[in-house]
Amino acid sequence: MHRNRVRARALAGTAVAALGLTVVSSAWAHAEISPPETKSKTLQLFTLAVPTEKESLTTTKIELTPPSGFGIDSFVSEVGWKRQLQETGSGENAVIQKITWTGGSVPTGEDAIFQFLASPDSNKTYTFAVRQTYSDGSVVDWSGPESSDTPAPVIEAKSSLDGGGSSTLAIIALVVGGIGVLLGGVALATRGGSRPVA
Repeated sequence: MHRNRVRARALAGTAVAALGLTVVSSAWAHAEISPPETKSKTLQLFTLAVPTEKESLTTTKIELTPPSGFGIDSFVSEVGWKRQLQETGSGENAVIQKITWTGGSVPTGEDAIFQFLASPDSNKTYTFAVRQTYSDGSVVDWSGPESSDTPAPVIEAKSSLDGGGSSTLAIIALVVGGIGVLLGGVALATRGGSRPVA
């Protein structure tokens, strides 16, 4: 029952999370996994966003290698992409070692977005490896140190977020929502101003 409730709440926030990450990851121009701070031993929604930065090319393949102790439970369906899993074990004991998404086509200036429910099992820093393939066959490995041009996505799992994590995420969601409303209002005002009044 608890897992179903968590799953429903996580999936209900999919659209907001995707919108927020599109804005944030485009600004940083790095592969990112969000939220950057999370609660350990708790099933929750995570989002991987990978920017397409090369001009006149598209992102056609993404490979994600999760670190040990980061247990992925299930995935949000991604339209236009096929998902392949590399696992050890079987049934409830299966551990996902690698996920490969293929078949998509994400143009320059946009992000490939993938979402999944997962639970970090310890209080520590988790570092992921992401491999991005472009339509010309070139590859970008997002697995370097934080100071590099291609840093690996990192999250910090803690036993408690001290009340700050949820508030921070809520503030980000509100800011993103406010920007969306503002841009929508500007667009309507601009379009409305160009029409003759009957």
